[in-house]
Amino acid sequence: MWNNTNILIIIPCFKVEAHIEKAVAGLPEWIDQVVLVNDCSPDLTRSVLDRLAAQNPKITILNNPVNIGVGGAMMTGFRYAMESDADIVVKMDGDGQMDPIALPDLLTPLIHEEAEFSKGNRFNDFMALQSMPLLRRTGNLGMSFLIKAASGYWDVFDPTNGFFAITKTTLQKLRLEKLAPRYFFESSLLIELYYTGAIVLDVPMPAIYGEEVSNLSVSRTLLTFPPRLFKALFRRIILKYFIFDFSITSIYILAGMPMFLFGLIFGIVKWIEHASIGVPATTGTVMLAVLPFILGFQMLLSATQHDINSRNPFRRK
Repeated sequence: MWNNTNILIIIPCFKVEAHIEKAVAGLPEWIDQVVLVNDCSPDLTRSVLDRLAAQNPKITILNNPVNIGVGGAMMTGFRYAMESDADIVVKMDGDGQMDPIALPDLLTPLIHEEAEFSKGNRFNDFMALQSMPLLRRTGNLGMSFLIKAASGYWDVFDPTNGFFAITKTTLQKLRLEKLAPRYFFESSLLIELYYTGAIVLDVPMPAIYGEEVSNLSVSRTLLTFPPRLFKALFRRIILKYFIFDFSITSIYILAGMPMFLFGLIFGIVKWIEHASIGVPATTGTVMLAVLPFILGFQMLLSATQHDINSRNPFRRK
């Protein structure tokens, strides 16, 4: 145990036969339980896991009968953790990209009750940014804003970082059926944490990039993530500002969104119409599009600012 706290680590395993042994060997001795979830890996991962379990009594092997993705593997591990005597549950990857030396920084705020969920942030360290592949860096920057808005955790960065720790009491409040089974898992976890009222804390840490190959498709991410995030944002706004409360932010949204959409759509339609006939639009037509667009945009900006500064209504203390 570490600081009289029972720590359980879950490692989802898929095509990690070349990395998992080193990842497990690097774990500190004070880790109480290690749960390796074999997500029906087609290589020799299962035999490697069985060998590791035979050598270390702290290791428990869970086998998914079919491949259900990193999120599905984590839900298998979560269900096991909720029935265990663990106090804190940690998620690490099996490809060696996450340095166990960062575990104390990740666990300390949870042990001291400063947060219920802590996660890695690779963007606080300039050296870490340099070591991060450009494609991942660019994608993280773009997705971060959308996930901030969808989850309500505006002060969290690098939201797709999969190195995190969560208290078991918070884990038990989560609706696991709402979590995404595959690569949207980390984002959906942040989104659902909002409804538990959990305090989320970023922990600066570097990532390690070696010869491992990511299974995440960039095109799939660009096509599937934004619609899910906009759906999550709509759900959060409706619940926060129209079900559980009604405030000035609600008025900004009610007034700003119709004006913004009217100005945008009307302006596009009129631009196409006048461009096709080669006749400039009148001043009145231009103003009819521009004024609602600007006013609506300003109101939505004000609503965003209020949302950033407001408290989570699901937080009980």
